[in-house]
Amino acid sequence: MSAGRSADGREVQIPLQQVAPSLISPLSAGFTHSGVCSGVPAGFLPLHGGFRDHFVETPEAKYCCEACRLVLCQPRQTECGHRFCNSCICDILSRPNPVCPADMEPLFRDKIFKDVCCHREIMSLKVYCRSEANGCQEQMSLQQIPDHLNVCPFFEVPCPLGKCKERMMRKEIPDHLSWKCKQRETTCEFCSTKMPLTDLQKHKDTVCPAFPVMCPNHCSFTSLPRSELSGHQHDCPKAQVSCQFHRYGCMFKGLNQDMRQHESTFAAEHLKMMANRNLSLENKVEDVKGELMERYKVLPALSSRLSELENQNEELREKNRQMEQKLATMQKLMSSHSEKLLEVELELHSLRLLRDEMESLRGTLESVRTRLAALEQGGRGGSGSTTHTLASLETQLNRHDDMLSVHEIRLADMDLRFQVLETASYNGTLIWKIRDYKRRKQDAVAAKTLSLYSQPFYTGYFGYKMCARVYLNGDGMGKGTHLSLFFVVMRGEYDALLPWPFKQKVTLMLMDQGPSRKHLGDAFKPDPNSSSFRRPVAEMNIASGCPLFVELTCGDWFDRQVTVDTSDLPDL
Repeated sequence: MSAGRSADGREVQIPLQQVAPSLISPLSAGFTHSGVCSGVPAGFLPLHGGFRDHFVETPEAKYCCEACRLVLCQPRQTECGHRFCNSCICDILSRPNPVCPADMEPLFRDKIFKDVCCHREIMSLKVYCRSEANGCQEQMSLQQIPDHLNVCPFFEVPCPLGKCKERMMRKEIPDHLSWKCKQRETTCEFCSTKMPLTDLQKHKDTVCPAFPVMCPNHCSFTSLPRSELSGHQHDCPKAQVSCQFHRYGCMFKGLNQDMRQHESTFAAEHLKMMANRNLSLENKVEDVKGELMERYKVLPALSSRLSELENQNEELREKNRQMEQKLATMQKLMSSHSEKLLEVELELHSLRLLRDEMESLRGTLESVRTRLAALEQGGRGGSGSTTHTLASLETQLNRHDDMLSVHEIRLADMDLRFQVLETASYNGTLIWKIRDYKRRKQDAVAAKTLSLYSQPFYTGYFGYKMCARVYLNGDGMGKGTHLSLFFVVMRGEYDALLPWPFKQKVTLMLMDQGPSRKHLGDAFKPDPNSSSFRRPVAEMNIASGCPLFVELTCGDWFDRQVTVDTSDLPDL
């Protein structure tokens, strides 16, 4: 840091980083980045190549770079024993097939090392101050240059005030801040406000409250402070003013000094103008009173009518709100039904095509059978060619029978898919009614059919695919004592678009169909770490639910209540 003084005598600190921008280089941290040494301030190292300082004694050849021939900066030694500046060796290594310029030996980056000893010797060499051209005769070691430049009186620095662009030697800073700097602080002699010298004249010409100005009316007051000019305008004898009775009809305009004579001369006329104005105002007041009285008479009727209209309006708003809610519900329902209807129509179209194809195959089959019967009658006494034709027709008949069987299987599959689509739910709620409960319960007790699966249902048209699984005679710890009810996540067509694991709340409910409506239910939040709620890799995940859902002790109750409601309620 160096020191100077501003115009008011305050000491100003000037760091080396500010005073020598021409010396600043990309190696701003000295040799720290190369690992040779640290603590060298920015601006000390040359931008490229070696040191260009004026050495007291001519450096030995061993201290000079083989490339730039200057004193080594950040010395590096090659495998062949030659020394280079760090920037010079980097330039050489960036070329294809680099070689040492001293002996043309090939160079390899991993064979070049830092010459710490040479660096110490170079940093101890004596040099003249870098401000020698300005008159400094100091001598010092190369490593002492940064410390010296921070105090050297001959070193060029910028103005410490910042805005001034001039540069000067450090010893000239006090005179510059006191007399030469255009940005030095000064004081207005009229209002004592401090500001930069460059703003002083503008301050005087525009805003200084104590600066003397002339009256714009050229009255006897030739000079007065700017702050008093506004008040002076009201009393200036040369100012043009209007008569204060102009609102009553007086059109006189003149100088301030003539206004008193006008007011005394035309006092009667002014009084008459005020009387006429007052009379007209009284007439208007009477007219307004009469109009108000007429309006007061109809005000109660209007008020009651307004109350009725407000009540009607409130009723209409409520009806409108209800209609909007119903309309929104109907639109959602119609949207879901439209999507479902579209899919059903596509399935029906496929079914119609299959049925048409089956009818044509049946017709073909009947014709083949007719021809076959005719050929059998004629072939009893016929030749060998007739026997051959009969064999080919039998083959063709068998092929048509096989095709008909395949189509019947496809038709049955399409019928099943159509039934599933007709009963599928897309709002996350499944109502599953188990019919013929007694027989199915007996099958479960006899271990014929341990569990039953419901039809699939969905959280939305493009949502999760799920189903319910029930053990009528219980499962696991509930076997033989409870009805076990489980929730199953299935593999769906849109799983790639959904977030996993499945996190929505699941409610399982056994619904009472009697008049008491005593439903039995349980709910749980899916465990995100369970494999039951991760994205399915098979057709369906492992079921998760309640093994002890309902006790089987109330047999009569179960004979009546056989509807299972498995609801998937959004709770994200």
